[in-house]
Amino acid sequence: MRFLHPEMLLLLALLPLLAFLHGRRGAAPALLFSSTSLAASLAGARKVRPGNLRLLPRLAVLALLILALAGPQQGSSTTEIEASGIDILLAVDVSGSMEAMDFTLGGKSVNRLEVVKKVVDEFIEQRPNDRIGLLAFGGRPYLVSPLTLDHDWLRKRLESLEIGMVEDGTAIGSAIGSGTNRLRDQKAKSRILILLTDGINNAGSVPPLIAAEAAETMNIKVYTIGAGTRGEAPLPVTDNFGHRRLIRAKVDIDEETLKGVAEMTGAVYFRATDTASLAKIYEEINTMETTTRTIKKFEHYRDLFPLLIFAALILLGLDIFQTRKKLP
Repeated sequence: MRFLHPEMLLLLALLPLLAFLHGRRGAAPALLFSSTSLAASLAGARKVRPGNLRLLPRLAVLALLILALAGPQQGSSTTEIEASGIDILLAVDVSGSMEAMDFTLGGKSVNRLEVVKKVVDEFIEQRPNDRIGLLAFGGRPYLVSPLTLDHDWLRKRLESLEIGMVEDGTAIGSAIGSGTNRLRDQKAKSRILILLTDGINNAGSVPPLIAAEAAETMNIKVYTIGAGTRGEAPLPVTDNFGHRRLIRAKVDIDEETLKGVAEMTGAVYFRATDTASLAKIYEEINTMETTTRTIKKFEHYRDLFPLLIFAALILLGLDIFQTRKKLP
């Protein structure tokens, strides 16, 4: 339901004013009466009181005509948005080192994974027309979500990521190989793997650069992100008595390998040392990987003003009939 001329609806505000003016006190009658008491009572009477039932049909007729002037239409509007043609697989490290508390959210120190989840969630929100999947990896890769346009479900799966959900370790090469297999058979014009890690490849049977060669052969870009402060980072550990405390742990990321993977596949390596730089990295990737989208809009509406005019004429006819019927 919509109105072509909604500004005409403002005229409805005049109806209460007309009712008020119609019911205001009129001039004293100019007739001769044999009794002054009768004249006094008539002089104090109103012509038509506000809300008099005889006025209501006429106000209703005016209201119907005003609605007709506003051009009411009933129908539907359908918008079809085609997918952009870009498939993106997000690979996120969930190894134990992602517990390091060197990032912040809302002024509070939090572990790396919590910040990654928030930033990736924002990235997904900015890509509504892309098929996006999610891959977690530690000592082995684990598919959390296949490529999908159902981003509400994808974001719920992202929220379910936990440190240690797979055996510990950092199998970067296996993660790239698994991501390549997930993307290789897709017919999208652009296929992208965005891999985030905070460590060195120390698990799995596939070296990262060998996996990158396979991705390059399939025309799959692999953006790599090294997450974590340089030097040392606070890492929570549990002592023999079950108490949690922070220790300073050395941060060790194989940046040369991550750079080599990205360059080999025509992508870029980034280093995120805090929350702001991580958010900026995903924003930059979002800007670099864009494409046009196709939007088709269909509208079908039916004019309703003839029905309103017909109803107003019927109401007006009934009012005229009633008025003439009461005449002596």
